Amino acid sequence: MKIFNKILIANRGEIAVRIIKSAKKMGIQTVAVYSKVDADSMHIRMADEAHCIGDTALAETYLNIDKIIALAKEANCEAIHPGYGFLAENPKLVTACEKAGIIFIGPSVNAIQLMGNKIEARAFVETLKIPMTKAHTGDLTHLLKASKSIELPVLVKAAAGGGGKGMRIVNDWKDLKATIEATCREAKAYFGDGEVFVEKYVENPRHIEIQVMGDKHGNVVHLYERECSIQRRYQKVIEESPSLSLTPEVREKMGAEAVKIAKAIGYDNAGTIEFLVDNKLNYYFLEMNTRVQVEHPVTEMVTGIDIVREQLLVAAGNKLGFSQSDVKQNGHAIEARIYAEDPENDFLPSPGFLTLYQEPQGEGIRVDSGIDKPIEIKSFFDPMISKLIAFDTDRELARKKLLQALEHYHIHGLKTNITYLMSVLQNKEFQKNKIDTKFCDHQSDKLIQWIQKEREVISKPILLSAFLAHQFESNSNESIWGNIGYWRQRMQIKIKLDEDLHSIQIIERSHNSGFFQIQGKEYKVCVKEIKVNFIQASINGYCYKFTISKDKEDNSIVGFLGHNFVLRRDDVLSTPDFYEAATVGQASDIVKTPMPGKVIKVLVSAGDKVHKGDVLLVVEAMKMENNILTFRDGVIEELNVVEGDMVDGSKILLKLEEEI
Repeated sequence: MKIFNKILIANRGEIAVRIIKSAKKMGIQTVAVYSKVDADSMHIRMADEAHCIGDTALAETYLNIDKIIALAKEANCEAIHPGYGFLAENPKLVTACEKAGIIFIGPSVNAIQLMGNKIEARAFVETLKIPMTKAHTGDLTHLLKASKSIELPVLVKAAAGGGGKGMRIVNDWKDLKATIEATCREAKAYFGDGEVFVEKYVENPRHIEIQVMGDKHGNVVHLYERECSIQRRYQKVIEESPSLSLTPEVREKMGAEAVKIAKAIGYDNAGTIEFLVDNKLNYYFLEMNTRVQVEHPVTEMVTGIDIVREQLLVAAGNKLGFSQSDVKQNGHAIEARIYAEDPENDFLPSPGFLTLYQEPQGEGIRVDSGIDKPIEIKSFFDPMISKLIAFDTDRELARKKLLQALEHYHIHGLKTNITYLMSVLQNKEFQKNKIDTKFCDHQSDKLIQWIQKEREVISKPILLSAFLAHQFESNSNESIWGNIGYWRQRMQIKIKLDEDLHSIQIIERSHNSGFFQIQGKEYKVCVKEIKVNFIQASINGYCYKFTISKDKEDNSIVGFLGHNFVLRRDDVLSTPDFYEAATVGQASDIVKTPMPGKVIKVLVSAGDKVHKGDVLLVVEAMKMENNILTFRDGVIEELNVVEGDMVDGSKILLKLEEEI
């Protein structure tokens, strides 16, 4: 068996960590690259070597092919693994590797180029007689005319698109021209290629993808399917395998079609053939991703095959170690993507400082993450923090296990989508497998209402009791008990819980126990276990567990059942040293950004008249464009940024004045 001695990983975060883990098991040395903002990253500490390749700009770091090739040669690396994203599907990297005598751990240039352009990919797959939706290509004039032969609704897509970018639905022909033009602009900005096409939009389909694996000896197999229908803004949120939607016959047929495509292009690594499936189980080719996918762990859990290990082996020239008949699906796996975003605020990106990071553990639980301690989640990169995967013998058991794991995934200091994921898993339609790619849109109100309802029913006195008990027991020398003595009874303490102020009367207090009166009721607290960030206590005879951390403003964050609450003693003075919270419109004439990011477009100038709701600037944070809107009519008095500026909540972007 041929095995590399040393490889370079041209990526960061959880996928870099994932590759390092498989490489270490195989005895392969790893070289990590990083930008200065990633200097404290986990993948750097895990790799055998780590090299800084620049400051913050992606063009100078993770997208800089010349630097990566030069470093690989300098470090005597035999191969480069691109992970996903960044350069993973960039044929220029493959060509550069070939010129440098370095093996690219991925498919050939021809495969990447052919399948990387959706128009060319469709034309090729059509020759294989594989079903696909009706579509048209060409310039604007041709598209406006030819598209009318397709029944509404239609989808305008970027030819070089991916990751949910460059896709817009048209439900009325009068909107087609503007939609094509807007999609062209977005495609040019994101992919450097403004070509688009128009295809039939399959309403309420399921998104099913087939994992394929090929070697350099002509062998190709599929590792069955993943159900990826739970999406938001075309981004996958929850994935699972197998799909309960498919019959055994359709499953085998789709797998054979995927292998047919891969063999036809001479595919020789890990890849994914994606299909749309309608409610009659008709399937249509969508696209091929010529790389390892974010959601690959669910396939690994049900097949027992380490996909990254196989990537390394076939890239080194080995034949696949298994045939199609060897691949079996066993049990059920569900993956949830953990994002730094605020579901209750239109999923606004939520970069910031973590005050606590604790992963769930247990049989059948897997966490793929790029962090292992509290760090700052930067605004320069995708908002995904990690992936949580649960495996069990069937879907219902896996669902329950994943739900419980989410409740024990403790991330404090910034907003995450953990409660949103819990609401999806608890949704009756999801439990019944009544899902499609519009599930998150159709169930949006119910999902958010579930989060709010679950948060509201959590007992506030229970949270206050646990908070006080943790303060008194974990830091008694500095607490009020250490200062006034245990004889003092009937004290009142005021605590702010989120935005509400509560008054707590201390009836009795002794070591490891307390007797509090809150909202007219009495609560007997007995501490069972206490640590720096944890307390287990019996409150009125019921046992509860809480996680607790402190932020830089001296607020306490209490985690319970997947929800985080901010508490603060009103009788304790502090001197916060954290930066001022970022807001929009803090004063009637000031506009700030709601998140750190990069100004990618300025749409106004000093002296311009604006109206409430107008877009003033566009700030890119965590690979998402966020429009900064004006909150009232007025005139731009002062403009303090230009395109390309990095901004956070402390910087005044612009000022408004009343129109005279």
